[in-house]
Amino acid sequence: MGALMNPEYSWPEPPEGGWTADDLDTLPNLPPHTELIDGSLVFVSPQTRFHVRAVSFFEWQLRALAPDGLDVLREFTIDIDRRNRPEPDVIVVPEEDDENPNQTRLPAESVRLAIEVVSPESVTRDRETKPVKYARAKIPHFWRVENQDGRAVVYVFEREPATGSYTSTGIFHDRLKVSVPFPIDLDLTEIMQKRRRPE
Repeated sequence: MGALMNPEYSWPEPPEGGWTADDLDTLPNLPPHTELIDGSLVFVSPQTRFHVRAVSFFEWQLRALAPDGLDVLREFTIDIDRRNRPEPDVIVVPEEDDENPNQTRLPAESVRLAIEVVSPESVTRDRETKPVKYARAKIPHFWRVENQDGRAVVYVFEREPATGSYTSTGIFHDRLKVSVPFPIDLDLTEIMQKRRRPE
């Protein structure tokens, strides 16, 4: 039963100054994929079919293309600072020799690429709030994926060291081909294609 239908449920009350990154690991009964943005808890809406397919597509395609030494994770939180712990849809990070299976987050400075697939309720966060925070955290590459009439459009950004902000390096329809953070060539039309069953 949802919280709104359960009179015994009480929403967590934020402490003075807001929540911190550590609180996400200790607060009881948080919905899956809760993020911390500027000390506030952000709950996600149910995912669309496009969102689910796009996240899976980028996770598996990048995992297949990533060179040795890099790992690809989906829906994993990153620590930007004590008041910001967002959860990008897909991240590319260095592989860890001593990987901890109970780990719940990574430092933002370890992220090489962050990808956000935009949902109707996350447009402002994904277009405005998160890119600023990711750039300040020195994440070198950021992709924003949007649904345009059932087809994926990928907006690619690279952090400009002199300004510390992202600059657009391309808008990709149907095919995404880039050389950084490693060579990537993807057919974006595959995201919503139905699987063909063997004859």
